[in-house]
Amino acid sequence: MSITIEGPMIPRYLVFTDLDGCLLDSHTYSFEAARPALERLQANHIPVVLVSSKTRAEIEPLRQQLNHQGPFIVENGGAVFVPSSTFNFPLERARRRAAYQVIELGTPYAMLRDVLKQIEETVGTPLIGFGDLSIDDIMELTGLSREAALRAKLREYDEPYLVHGPATIAAEVCRQIVMRGLQWTKGGRFFHLTGLNNKGQAALKLLHCYKRQWAVDGQRGDVETVGIGDSLNDLPILLAVDHPVLVQKPDGSYDNEIDVPRLIHAPGIGPVGWNHAILNLLKLAA
Repeated sequence: MSITIEGPMIPRYLVFTDLDGCLLDSHTYSFEAARPALERLQANHIPVVLVSSKTRAEIEPLRQQLNHQGPFIVENGGAVFVPSSTFNFPLERARRRAAYQVIELGTPYAMLRDVLKQIEETVGTPLIGFGDLSIDDIMELTGLSREAALRAKLREYDEPYLVHGPATIAAEVCRQIVMRGLQWTKGGRFFHLTGLNNKGQAALKLLHCYKRQWAVDGQRGDVETVGIGDSLNDLPILLAVDHPVLVQKPDGSYDNEIDVPRLIHAPGIGPVGWNHAILNLLKLAA
């Protein structure tokens, strides 16, 4: 898919977006405030790649609501799911899974669970992972419906966890994770234990695929990437794109841990800021 504008100097856009607290409202999980920008992107055939800490099982129903046909990145870059009709060539190191080609970049979930329990013993403080939570616990902590909470439990590459204790304990947990050759990040509500994968790494793999497809199709023009996020776990994707965008958190603030060159601070919370940023970028490109 490409922007339907002629001329070699007009850039072609590719949009990567976080979901919770970004395209989706952090409380209602609605994307209604971003609908005008979404419709404009669709009208101009600009691909939107969903990039989230959510599981495949969580993202698939959302794709139906959004009428989303493109690839999506799950569990903080743990895997890239590409609908089989997206590209007309096989993807390197991908395996077939239902209607997708899947590029797996993450560490198996069972291994992450084992490591979290090892660290819990080392630091002597309870670490509550998603695997320890009941469906009712998840509903209470996140505001998700029962069905959505069940889908959130179907994790494959990323273990969200909570630390009970002072900031020094959380810092020690993070240090222990790195010592074991793994990574951590932080979203809106949870820390996340992952393998050596991230959202930016996954996004760059997809960018390569889109560039290859557009070259095969003989479509001209540079490719410019847009990345939209709200939290620290979006930092890798904001660093990887040409136009990094940060939306406001529910209290109106911006995540002060994100310091990226050329960072655009969108005026608006979650999908409101998302809508403003996209419409403004498209206006500037017109």
